Amino acid sequence: MFGDRKPAFGTKPIAIVSDLTLSRRESIRRLRSLVSIDNRERIPVVCLMRSTSDGALRQARELGATVCLPAYTAPALVAQVIRDQVGAQAERASGVTDRGILRATEALTTLFDGAREGGVVLSAVEAGLIPILAAVRDGGLNRWLDTVWTHDDATYQHCLLVAGVAAQFVNFLHFREEDRQHFVRAALLHDLGKARIPQAILNKPGRLDADEMAIIRTHPVIGYEILRDSGCDDLTLGAVRHHHEMLDGSGYPDGLVGSAISDTVRLLTICDIYAALTERRAYRKPMPVRDALSVLESMDTKLEGRLVQCFGEAMMAVR
Repeated sequence: MFGDRKPAFGTKPIAIVSDLTLSRRESIRRLRSLVSIDNRERIPVVCLMRSTSDGALRQARELGATVCLPAYTAPALVAQVIRDQVGAQAERASGVTDRGILRATEALTTLFDGAREGGVVLSAVEAGLIPILAAVRDGGLNRWLDTVWTHDDATYQHCLLVAGVAAQFVNFLHFREEDRQHFVRAALLHDLGKARIPQAILNKPGRLDADEMAIIRTHPVIGYEILRDSGCDDLTLGAVRHHHEMLDGSGYPDGLVGSAISDTVRLLTICDIYAALTERRAYRKPMPVRDALSVLESMDTKLEGRLVQCFGEAMMAVR
């Protein structure tokens, strides 16, 4: 970033990247000064964070950050985020608004905040279902993914990715509208239990150790218990609890086998694994689509082959 200096005459920045320690008063002053000078047109502001605690992220937002990334994020991924942000900014400037992303993010914020505080408002998610399906159908999955990848909260990003992939899948399969909405609802809710998993574990770069993995594996049951008394339907409850179950019984939390796993869960698990393989992370590049589909095909004892084949066709048909 430029510190207190304006960029050279004749140049116009397309984004601001801050690599400062925001716990220092001088760093705060420099970033605030730069944003006030060069951000009259609301260009993207990317902050590389030494801490991703709720307080640090809130402070960065208050200083004008549009995206917050861990300080160890690879330069190529920072550059990709800038490109995505600039593209999204250009769409906003031309009057193009992605209602699906906005509605879905609002729903997730309400749901996760409620889950952390002890209750959920399920009605919040309903407003996002039709816009998600319409955005993926009319704008294409690729545009949805490009926009979602600008989101800096990894858990929200993953839920939005799974919801978009789920919408593409059920649109491709020509499900009834009611069934499409039901499936996208399950996709948005599936990781709700992560609202009560420590941020240090959720945001850890690289592999989790055995103890951390044991904690992360509690999230399906936590999500199920959060939703159980909320009026949520049984199929969605099952999807939240069982989206990590495998046909051969190797999944968790209940080790279900074969016919004990519902169709909704079978579909959602494929979407969930695909999104995890292809999403961008600060510590690794996304897996190419064909490679991710090959991984799914190799899981022939764990996933239903017929559904994996249909899913592959749906992903290769994206715009």
